[in-house]
Amino acid sequence: MNMQDKYEMVIGVEIHAELKTATKIFCGCSTAFGAEPNTQCCPVCTGMPGALPVLNREVVHLAAVAGMATHCSISRHSVQDRKNYFYPDLPKAYQISQYDKPLCEKGWLEIETDRGQKRIGITRIHIEEDAGKLLHRPDGTLVDCNRCGVPLIEIVSEPDLRSADEVKAFLAKLRAILLYTGVSDCKMNEGSLRCDVNLSIRPRGEEKLGTRTEMKNLNSFQFIGRAIEYEFARQAAAVEAGESIVQETRRFDEKSGQTFSMRRKENADDYRYFPDPDLPPIEISEQELALWQSQIPTLPDERKAQYVERFGLSPYIAEQLTASRALADCFERAAEQTQAPKSVASLLLTEAPRLMDGGEGEIPVAPARLAALADMLHDGSLSSGAGKAVLGALWKKDADPRELAQELGLLQISDEQTLWPLVQKVIAGNPKAVADWRGGKQAALQALIGQCMKETRGRGNPAVLQALLRQGLEE
Repeated sequence: MNMQDKYEMVIGVEIHAELKTATKIFCGCSTAFGAEPNTQCCPVCTGMPGALPVLNREVVHLAAVAGMATHCSISRHSVQDRKNYFYPDLPKAYQISQYDKPLCEKGWLEIETDRGQKRIGITRIHIEEDAGKLLHRPDGTLVDCNRCGVPLIEIVSEPDLRSADEVKAFLAKLRAILLYTGVSDCKMNEGSLRCDVNLSIRPRGEEKLGTRTEMKNLNSFQFIGRAIEYEFARQAAAVEAGESIVQETRRFDEKSGQTFSMRRKENADDYRYFPDPDLPPIEISEQELALWQSQIPTLPDERKAQYVERFGLSPYIAEQLTASRALADCFERAAEQTQAPKSVASLLLTEAPRLMDGGEGEIPVAPARLAALADMLHDGSLSSGAGKAVLGALWKKDADPRELAQELGLLQISDEQTLWPLVQKVIAGNPKAVADWRGGKQAALQALIGQCMKETRGRGNPAVLQALLRQGLEE
């Protein structure tokens, strides 16, 4: 029996997002990425004796916005706690975090799955400080404290996720919200968005949860998917062999695609949380909350609903578009100026991420140009492949799409009088394919269309060619 038919995976995630502040959470050191090691740290963020933290109020603002945008309840009164543990890149041997009184609780997000929409619960969002970074070298390991004290939010989901695809959809939606609201830059390659995956398995149909393992600091959607698939298979094989799953923290190795044990997984009691004596409680007024709520832009779910209703997009396509604010902004402006909004969506989703190299930068093509290009695809002036080529050219220089297509020799030929002699030539030159078609082999027609496309150097309109071929074959 397939293990996925026999066992169900149960997944909860913990996402760490660095907040988009100019300075750290408890001091005035810069949060800029890429500085020389240990040039952006001070006695406060390295925890030197006698140094006292002072909370950066913008951290509370951004964390509360993240909570409001994910349907959380925002606490008017919350507390910061010391989480005690030793890591070599955390000089003071404790982390200032939140425990039993977090800033945000009981939220949710909806994702698109192959079975429709699914709501994923969010247990809590709390603020905390980041640790430093270890630099491993052949001659030893060094510590860079630049990242110590960089403000984070930790977003903890309920164990509502059941597959790698659902996890990736949840992360994509959450990432979009953090980008839309300006809470974080979400640059996974720089470590400003990291994911811990807690995974257990259980026989399908059973309610009781299994023993979970945690996979730490996954920083790409690809690695998250691979880590989940491997860990599910590993746990299923262990259970089938009569072994017990150990609650532990595991590391995903990108080269081998396997997970390896790092240490036994701690419980909350092991961290000996207690309120930080140097920091007063966080108090938020109703006026502040109302102001912050009013400043939240239109979020992905609202845009998605508009795209489905106004432009006839499928929920899945609308979800993909709204995952990037740059794509969504460009789509809206172009869709207002074209008869073919679905063609705009298709062009953006298939080509823009590649041309942007997966980034969140601005799209250099004017919406009016994109709309005109979509109209050309809609009226048959361009094939799908030619449309992509023209968009690639528009990315490099501003020009009229029709003139650019003409210049590149990409305009599609739809004129029947032009195509008819070529169709007759192909029919006369391919007697076997003609005989096969007349003998009932429908695939032969595709072969003849291919020959016609060759004659037109790929510019013939396939629909017109098919109609003319049928006409010629029947004659």
